Amino acid sequence: MANEEPIAKVAKMDKVYLDYNATTPLAPEVQEAVIAAMKEAWGNPASSSQPGLKAKKIIAEARSNVAFMVGAKSADIVFTSGGTEGNNWILQMALKYFREYRSSDNKKNDKGERGCESIPHFITSNVEHDSVKCVLEHFEEQGLAEVTYVPVSHKSGMVEVEDVISALKPNTIMITIMLANNESGVIQPITEISERLLKTVNQPLRTKRVLLHTDAAQALGKIPVDATDLGVDFLTIVGHKFYAPRVGAIYIRNPNKDIPVYPMLFGGGQERDFRPGTENTPMIAGLGRGAELIHKNISKYESHMREVRDYLEEKLKKEFGSKIQINGKFSASQRLPNTCNVSFVKKGLMGHVVLSKVKFLQASVGAACHAQNKPSHILLAMGVSGALAQNALRLSVGRETTKAEIDVVVQDLKETVESLMS
Repeated sequence: MANEEPIAKVAKMDKVYLDYNATTPLAPEVQEAVIAAMKEAWGNPASSSQPGLKAKKIIAEARSNVAFMVGAKSADIVFTSGGTEGNNWILQMALKYFREYRSSDNKKNDKGERGCESIPHFITSNVEHDSVKCVLEHFEEQGLAEVTYVPVSHKSGMVEVEDVISALKPNTIMITIMLANNESGVIQPITEISERLLKTVNQPLRTKRVLLHTDAAQALGKIPVDATDLGVDFLTIVGHKFYAPRVGAIYIRNPNKDIPVYPMLFGGGQERDFRPGTENTPMIAGLGRGAELIHKNISKYESHMREVRDYLEEKLKKEFGSKIQINGKFSASQRLPNTCNVSFVKKGLMGHVVLSKVKFLQASVGAACHAQNKPSHILLAMGVSGALAQNALRLSVGRETTKAEIDVVVQDLKETVESLMS
């Protein structure tokens, strides 16, 4: 249940933070795990010293906790520096997988021409995070791959499963679609895509397998995520989105058994030679503790955030009525329980202008890594007009956000809008 506090008490605070989709603070338990590892497990995990053995044990426990969080085995988890590395690595692995397992398709014919499968084909959506979008654009520019960008429906904010399956080609090597959008909160039909893919091309005796990847950065810590249920080959995990440090991991389904692993780095053999480099024990300890909290408390977290988010939208509608539009709230799809993307209808109320004038609210107009004074390409792709996209705010609540804080935010927005319109 949301914790009620007197509005006067909350109003004394400098700011009310509603940008949890951008990043989250470290949970107190996570801070404790990081500090303890720094003090007691500072040794090299590859050494036989007492601090080294402690570090090795902490890393094993963290791997197990991250695996539990996503319904996987410990052997399926490889630690990374974060989401961008994870996504880049996974897409690079798909290129190498294509070269190795489609080598017969790359042979030239008598005229010296390559067949239609000379380069791999990726399928993605038109609302992906830049750590996927920009990589695929680079592949295209360098002639390394071709890419199909499946548009999301204006009626649901989701890709249509049939559109994804229809985009398959003989040289398709990977489908990469995020699990939940970072701006709209819309949850994509990954399980349904996996099921159709299995029926269409990924049958046990087929050699031309199409890999399936989902970036689960925004979903973790907000809704239950199970890699097996999703049916994916790869899944990206980002710590700072769920009250853990700015490190991450990737899930690989039965690495080097079902799915071959191609290292992006080479070195001392850490992480089973998949991702060498001396492990960052304190940050990995924090990631593991954050994952453990999710595994134990996800229902509570989800319920609290949904209650507070719904209260936020009710208050906004009551205060502004037809003067606002909630983006991404479709009857045909599900959203993350913490995300509210809202646009002011009137001119002169551009999101970045509103945020520059508010007293208490801390939020964003979209992804934190994007320019804050341009309309979001994600909202435009969903069918939101340019004018409304320009006026958008992304408000994302957290585990500790209270209804009293929401009252402060709505009053703050009301006063700001009145000031700008006067």
